[in-house]
Amino acid sequence: MAAACVILDIGGVLEMTPETGWVQRWEERLALPPGTVHERMDDVWQAGNVGSISERTVHEQVASRLGLDAPQVEAFMADLWTEYLGAPNEELIAYVQGLRGSCRLGILSNSFVGARERETALYRFDELVEQIVYSHEIGIEKPDLRAFEAACAALAVRPESCLFIDDYAVNVEAARAAGMRAHLFEDNAGTITRIAAHLDAGPRVAGHVPLG
Repeated sequence: MAAACVILDIGGVLEMTPETGWVQRWEERLALPPGTVHERMDDVWQAGNVGSISERTVHEQVASRLGLDAPQVEAFMADLWTEYLGAPNEELIAYVQGLRGSCRLGILSNSFVGARERETALYRFDELVEQIVYSHEIGIEKPDLRAFEAACAALAVRPESCLFIDDYAVNVEAARAAGMRAHLFEDNAGTITRIAAHLDAGPRVAGHVPLG
């Protein structure tokens, strides 16, 4: 019998990532109309999400499209990463740490090139779960069903044994379409209750006592 599995998103779930207003501040600083940064950079952001562009090229495109010098590019990207990385959801992370060894654990995240190195350094998600599947490394973003298939393949689990946690309803619906159980993250209490119910109903890794 397959072991029960929990797969989590990062941004908005394991990380809290409120908007910091950094883009608006840069537009004001550069005297650009609102929306200009995303308009000029949209295809670069998308390429970074699926790993078809390097960090170096991202920096070059930021410089070229926004007219920034090297120190400005570094400051611009630092602001981007500050919002992207947010702050750890310590309560949920601690709960997931307590699950290690009793079920299979993974992460499936839409991401940007450079995210693994930074999130590993800050949060050690590689020690929290067995496998991390990033969109920029597999070239596929949620809600594409292939992203969920890739996560199951990485963990060698069947989708029906998995509970997927995400803060976007479209991704929750896609996970269900891929054969998983899924939960929309709204708060820690509800999410922890849902994970516990999933594990209580499903099989465990051999040799471990089921959680109550």
